[in-house]
Amino acid sequence: MLTNDAAPGVAVFFLEGNMAQYDTIRTAGGVRTAAIDEGLRAHMSKVYGTMSVGMLITFAVAWAVGTAPALLGVFRDPITLQPNILGWIVMFAPLGMIFGFGAMINRFSAAAAQTFFYAFAAVMGLSIAWIFVAFTGMSIAQIFLITSIAFASLSLYGYTTKKDLSAWGTFLMMGVIGIVVAMIINLFLQSPAIMFAISILGVLIFAGLTAYDTQRIKTEYVAHAAHGDAEWLGKSAIMGALSLYLNFINMFMFLLQLFGNRE
Repeated sequence: MLTNDAAPGVAVFFLEGNMAQYDTIRTAGGVRTAAIDEGLRAHMSKVYGTMSVGMLITFAVAWAVGTAPALLGVFRDPITLQPNILGWIVMFAPLGMIFGFGAMINRFSAAAAQTFFYAFAAVMGLSIAWIFVAFTGMSIAQIFLITSIAFASLSLYGYTTKKDLSAWGTFLMMGVIGIVVAMIINLFLQSPAIMFAISILGVLIFAGLTAYDTQRIKTEYVAHAAHGDAEWLGKSAIMGALSLYLNFINMFMFLLQLFGNRE
């Protein structure tokens, strides 16, 4: 959830799958099929490509609204940046959309799921537009670059490691729930010390989720590709993009809270 003093750690979409080891998916002769390997590369390219478009939409909307006082004033006080009623709605909208998507994903086609994701990315842009007033443009650019490098490194680790990261899932989800609860409490307390602790934990948790989710996306693809489940694979790419997108956004916002230079 987003306030002028809090990161958006509430909107988190997390799907746990059967974390079968990639190396256990083999043909009868004990060799991974070239078709699955090629399909996996195409699948991951779609995941990262969809995520990148979502990120572009988010930051384009955030910049357009955050640099236009009249537009930002629709959602927040232009001086204090405190949200008005519409601002509170926008703040909680991503969380509601995530729960709705999770409940209705089986009814969506792959195309509908992708449309939803892009709509979600636009709403997220509205909810973080205030950062372009609260922080310097240079600071935002620097933190974005740092987040990008960290995200790429963690995702690469999750993709290439032979270590089974499935045991991280429950622990990380408990951490996310703890952060959500702490952020809700801090909306009323407005404690800088609590927000500082939340931001540090948030960076660590979403860093772990980046590696975990990347491996999960990879192993789930291999498991379903062996059965030729094309419809599921199409929606899986969108769900994977959404998971990684949320990890990136949360890491970025928590790092911005910790190291960003305020206006």
